[in-house]
Amino acid sequence: MNRVKRLFKHLRNENRCGVIAYVTCGDPDVATTSRIIEELERAGADAIELGIPFSDPIADGPVIQAASQRALQSGTTTNDLFAIAREIRSKSEIPLIAFSYLNPILRYGRERFAAAAIAAGIDGVLLTDQPPESAQKLDGLANIFLLAPTSSDKRIAAIDRASEGFVYYVSTTGVTGARRDLDPYLLERLTEVRAKLRNPIAVGFGISRHEHYELLRDKCDAIVVGSAVVRAIADGDAAGAPQRAGDVIRSILAPR
Repeated sequence: MNRVKRLFKHLRNENRCGVIAYVTCGDPDVATTSRIIEELERAGADAIELGIPFSDPIADGPVIQAASQRALQSGTTTNDLFAIAREIRSKSEIPLIAFSYLNPILRYGRERFAAAAIAAGIDGVLLTDQPPESAQKLDGLANIFLLAPTSSDKRIAAIDRASEGFVYYVSTTGVTGARRDLDPYLLERLTEVRAKLRNPIAVGFGISRHEHYELLRDKCDAIVVGSAVVRAIADGDAAGAPQRAGDVIRSILAPR
């Protein structure tokens, strides 16, 4: 069984809300990214989204945009994604999900990318700007799609059919970024949407606090923490980045 699917089966058996952590590959550098992921797992992360740096990340807020720029300026490439995955996979069975826009995948070549990802131990792929209607799935990987708060019942059903492993529910309209308060409509809408899905559901965009986790833990199968982790990585030297990233996850799982 794919590690992503196995994780969500495990979470449901434990009646537990999981934590998926996002990192931008190559920020602050490739070697440190691997150490950050190791610390995120030690801190309690159940899966990792490996962000491929891209020059036009239209769904991302300023924190992740800046991380992409830093990674690109240091020369990070798609091949570095695979190098990081191989390093992690040599030590861990944590599920790894490639998180990207469509352009880098097209430039690399769909089939070539899928083959390299599988060989490196990557389990899934989420392309933020690829709608399921036009998607050419990457065989051998769990193909994951985004669901918006504005999605109709027809759209919910289409994304549920196309998704493998889980559906990524965007908590609010707009771009990524840590927020103090969640959208007040989120919990009500999330209950409605979850009842219409066969797939597990993970909620992301803006989740950064223990209070968010407490509000959501009974409403979804996992939360996704991105900008808060990426900001912590950038907030100091590279040597301390793994500890700072891990502390974000620890603070979300348990109050300070």
